Amino acid sequence: MFSGLTLTVGVSLALALLFVLTFEFINGFHDTANAVATVIYTKAMPAHLAVIASGIFNFLGVILGGLSVAYAIVHLLPVDLLINVSSVQGLAMVFSLLAAAILWNLGTWYFGLPASSSHTLIGSILGVGLANAFINDTDLATAINWKKAIDIGLSLLVSPTVGFLLAALLLLLLKRFWVDGKMHKTPEGRRAIDNKKHPPFWNRVVLIASAMGVSFAHGSNDGQKGIGLIMLVLIGIVPAKFVLDLDSTTYQIDRTRDAAIHMLQFYEQHDNKLGKYLLTKPRENNGTEMPKQFHCDYHDTQPAVQSLVAKLEGIKDYSQIAPAARPDVRRLILCLDDTARKVSKLPELKSREVDDLNKLRADLTATTEYSPRWVIVAVALALGLGTMIGWKRVVLTVGEKIGKQGMTYAQGMSAQIVAASSIGIANIFGLPVSTTHVLSSGVAGTMVANKSGLQMGTIRNILLAWLFTLPASMALAAGLFWASVKIFT
Repeated sequence: MFSGLTLTVGVSLALALLFVLTFEFINGFHDTANAVATVIYTKAMPAHLAVIASGIFNFLGVILGGLSVAYAIVHLLPVDLLINVSSVQGLAMVFSLLAAAILWNLGTWYFGLPASSSHTLIGSILGVGLANAFINDTDLATAINWKKAIDIGLSLLVSPTVGFLLAALLLLLLKRFWVDGKMHKTPEGRRAIDNKKHPPFWNRVVLIASAMGVSFAHGSNDGQKGIGLIMLVLIGIVPAKFVLDLDSTTYQIDRTRDAAIHMLQFYEQHDNKLGKYLLTKPRENNGTEMPKQFHCDYHDTQPAVQSLVAKLEGIKDYSQIAPAARPDVRRLILCLDDTARKVSKLPELKSREVDDLNKLRADLTATTEYSPRWVIVAVALALGLGTMIGWKRVVLTVGEKIGKQGMTYAQGMSAQIVAASSIGIANIFGLPVSTTHVLSSGVAGTMVANKSGLQMGTIRNILLAWLFTLPASMALAAGLFWASVKIFT
């Protein structure tokens, strides 16, 4: 990876990778404390075993979690930054959003607030995108992928509400069908009445299993964010080696080329619907820009397809393409994908036609939306090791400071089962959600359902952290990005 790099570029690469892995390490002890909070507080597992087991399941979650969330995060950024990520502005983008996310995460962890690393990272990305629009005097409507931002924002907004309601409902069901069950005791009550330290056997099994489920789901969701960031770093600093998946098979390369051809055919077949939005033929002035509304000012659709097909003709292995020419292939793929993504949102297309276009997009980007195995393992290790330290502050907040009374075993089970299920479903749809907010809102929901009361001071602090994380991280990242661009350009 470092072979052939100058000292300056090599140092920049090492620092950027360190920044990403530091973010994931902090994410581990910042967010994963929520996964082990109930299992530690209820004495289902000793703290040292709980955090080790949680770290292992976080590691496995990253390894097995796929890449859909990773590139959902990446594609929040404006496509002009993505196709020019190797520029000074592209590198400033990476360092700015990482520095902002790390600073805010450390601050909220220090004060024991269960704030969201997902919110922090997404806010940083939005801040960089808006600052980029301001610096380049471009339209704010194209500053970021607003559709993707809205989808992610809704998932971050809805998931705590769902966590609150479903955890409360699950607890009420447990109270209805197991009225006198020992699961409704707090650890202190069980010790005083039964003179036993640990939960009843089956409650303990469920608490441990659900905690590991939350840890696995957290790894598979949050770990992907680190993978996406490392890929941005590698593409920006050593593009010749990482803009394309050099391990792609001949079949995958052929699928990429064929997808571009079929996309053009799709547009031509639907010209009566798309003609007012999309030019599939060269303009009379031989222009080489995409229509403004499609944001990617690189080529008209037809010349872009023809250029990509010509570059891939006869290519059996991406190593056959000269290193200097590989970024051009990636830019063409990103521009065609950006156009297809926007076309798929047009009301003129039927759902079946949108499905066809999305399948072509998946084939087109199969050799650019990837990650080397070592990147996945490195992120998994950083997240897993981070899990094993720094958990005490947030565990205390979740276990004792949300409700006026201590948490019962049933409450812990309800909150964790709902959290693990919600995050797992979000992973299937490629949506980043906040482990912190889903679990802490689930605990709050069980407190309300159990009529245990809420400590409004803690709830207020959590809500304030929830409200201010996004604008604060946006402002911090935007300021760092603006300063970096002004200093280095």
